Amino acid sequence: MKILLLGPPGGGKGTQAKHLIDRLNIPQISTGDMLREHVNNKTNLGLRAKEYMSAGALVPDKVILGMMKERLADDDCNNGYILDGFPRTIPQAEGLNSLLEELNQGIDIIIVIEVKDDNIVERMSGRRVHPASGRIYHVKYNPPKNQGKDDPTGEELIVREDDKESTVRKRLEIYHKETSPLIQYYKLSTKICHIDGEKDINEVSKSIDQILNLN
Repeated sequence: MKILLLGPPGGGKGTQAKHLIDRLNIPQISTGDMLREHVNNKTNLGLRAKEYMSAGALVPDKVILGMMKERLADDDCNNGYILDGFPRTIPQAEGLNSLLEELNQGIDIIIVIEVKDDNIVERMSGRRVHPASGRIYHVKYNPPKNQGKDDPTGEELIVREDDKESTVRKRLEIYHKETSPLIQYYKLSTKICHIDGEKDINEVSKSIDQILNLN
């Protein structure tokens, strides 16, 4: 089964992708992982990508799609895969469609995880991190025993740059402008199901299982 997960940053796509990996025994295709692998292995595509990355520029869609073509040909994709984080824009979706036609493949289902912006901001801006250990707290859902302090060490917790409200709202703005139009783009050609991502994580997983007839 070939699945595309869509939803806002911080909406739980990564968590649900891990759930699907376990349930379906298919890989999650991550553009970040592909980029790191190609750059580390110094492949032709990796060397091209590194030129753009070193210059602080975005890696072109053509390079990403080249990596995607190689990745989708791997044996572990024979029974399907989960796309999360790609495509992000209409041009990327068009490029992916061309690639899938070339490979005689197609997306079976798109799952849209819906969460309101203010709830995303609350989830992400409430995170507090202990830098040395990576322990993560949340001021509302998983608060430390002493405000602003790591439980085992008593050291100061920080707010990561990516979790600051201004950063989160900027990412949401980009999502609504560039990524959410994909829902309409795919509407006529692919089965799309909408999930209430504001429910408990396990409830969201159960909803996805029902859609995919995994119960």
